[in-house]
Formats: sequence, C-alpha cells, structure tokens
Amino acid sequence: MPLHSVEGLLDADIDAQVRREWTALADAGLPSQAKHQGATNAPHVTLSVAGAVPDFVEARLVRALAPMAPVPVRLGPLVVMGSRRYVLARLLVPSAELLNLQATVATAMVGAPDVPEQVRPGRWVPHVTIARGLGSRQVSEALAVLGRARSLDGAVESVRRWDPDAGRAWSVGGLPTMGA
Repeated sequence: MPLHSVEGLLDADIDAQVRREWTALADAGLPSQAKHQGATNAPHVTLSVAGAVPDFVEARLVRALAPMAPVPVRLGPLVVMGSRRYVLARLLVPSAELLNLQATVATAMVGAPDVPEQVRPGRWVPHVTIARGLGSRQVSEALAVLGRARSLDGAVESVRRWDPDAGRAWSVGGLPTMGA
C-alpha cells in the first residue's frame, strides 16, 4: 500500500547537489532517483508518512506549518540502509531546528492511520534518498562513483504533502514551491 507523506523540500543549492549525485549514478548505469520520472520527484526529507491523512489532520498540518520559516540544515555524509536491497542516502545532520520541525509534523499527524515507528520523534533518521534497490555490489560501485560526499549547508524551505492515491503533491507550509 503506498503511503501518504509529508516532505521537507530543500533549497536550490542542496537540491542541485543531490540531483548531480542522482545523475552521476544514472550515468554509471546504477539505480538512482534520477530514474524516477514522476512530475513531483524532487530531493526531499520525509518528515512523516501514514496510510492516509484525514481532513482534520491535514488542517492541523497547515495550521502548524503556516508560520514556518526556512529551517537550517546540513547535508551530511552518505549512509547505506537496508538488508537485502539497499538504499543509499545522504544524512541530514539533526539540528534542534530540524528535530523541532519533525516533532511539529509528528504532533500534527496524531490521528492519521498507520504511522510507522521510524518516523516518530526519537526514532526518525533525517535523510535524502539518492538511490533505492541497490544490490550489495552496486553499493560499492555507487560509493566509488560518488566519492567522498562533501557537507553542504542549506535549508528546508517548504513542506509539502504527497497523496499517492490522487498522484499529486501540494504545499502545506513554508515558501511557495513550483510543482509541489
């Protein structure tokens, strides 16, 4: 079952850096988020997911995130997650501001069904996905292609909601976004 999500969109510098990494992997013939052709595909940090987002939860999200200012973040090192098929991601260094944003979203999401433990405050690992579905050999190839990832300071500038049932995304907080 596809999950509804609440996603933090990143500033232009971090977005461009992540897209360069996506492209480098795709050019090397490796799995990459660059191969995801959806109109709303963009580098992001998932703040929460749920089986659905009822209207009352949506309204709470919008109220909680309306006053949102850009949240400073640091794009950190590469990390490999998973057990059989792997995800390659860039960590976001968990600042107090970023953790507060995620906690605000988590509080607003109370009452949404099927919110998994890994997006609850204290369990959440902030990251930006670079590639999914890598085999063990591809992990080492991807790490060689990307080399040592440099840190980059930037911001989460807006938050959007993704509805997989409707196939659309829209802004629920922060700066207005194109195609969100």
